[in-house]
Amino acid sequence: MARPRKLVSLIEATVPLLQRHLLIDAIDVTPMTGDVPVIEVGFPEVDRLPIYITDAGSQLLCISYLWRDADVKARRRGKLLETLLDLNPSVPLSSFGRVGEHFVLFGALSPQATPEDMALELATLSDNGRDALATLSDFLV
Repeated sequence: MARPRKLVSLIEATVPLLQRHLLIDAIDVTPMTGDVPVIEVGFPEVDRLPIYITDAGSQLLCISYLWRDADVKARRRGKLLETLLDLNPSVPLSSFGRVGEHFVLFGALSPQATPEDMALELATLSDNGRDALATLSDFLV
């Protein structure tokens, strides 16, 4: 069972550390309504993907949406999937996956993660998302 108040307080304590990791001034933290409590961490002043965080009970999940299926060049789809599998082991603290029609980059932490742990995960996931978009742009329309 998700613990939204604990997650919100963890993220709030994480923001100043994350700002230092990424060398940015503004980070938006927005609780999302729905069946599963999710917090969006956004970067309004820089070109970084938002990160969505939820407490799944046994782990804290952090996800960035990279692109949709429709954004992939049809003739390059097979090579993209092979490339993602090849890259997975070398992407620190993150993994490629799919959620519905979205390609994602995700990471997970223990529910006992500290703000320092969360800041490192979010900074790494954000950097990996930027790198993935730059590296894999040839596969996208």
